[in-house]
Amino acid sequence: MSKPPEKYVQARPYAQPDAAAARLLEIAKTLRIDEGRMSVGDWNGSFLKGGGNVAEYTLGRDKLIADGVIVMHECGGFIMWKSPDHGILSEA
Repeated sequence: MSKPPEKYVQARPYAQPDAAAARLLEIAKTLRIDEGRMSVGDWNGSFLKGGGNVAEYTLGRDKLIADGVIVMHECGGFIMWKSPDHGILSEA
């Protein structure tokens, strides 16, 4: 009797919400601020170029929102710091 082939899955560094949120926070702190807002496109693009995927980005973003760290601008194209603890005052 032969064994079925083993499947090897590469570990995803941002598969856990805390890890994805931490990476997104690092990225957000490097983004250009325009009137208290940061571009979601720049934020998302940097995360994807750094090895993350869309599902991991969403996990991290949603965790940061749930934790009260960021808010999404009503247009959906920008993020803003919710608290001045992060060194930037938000407009929200």
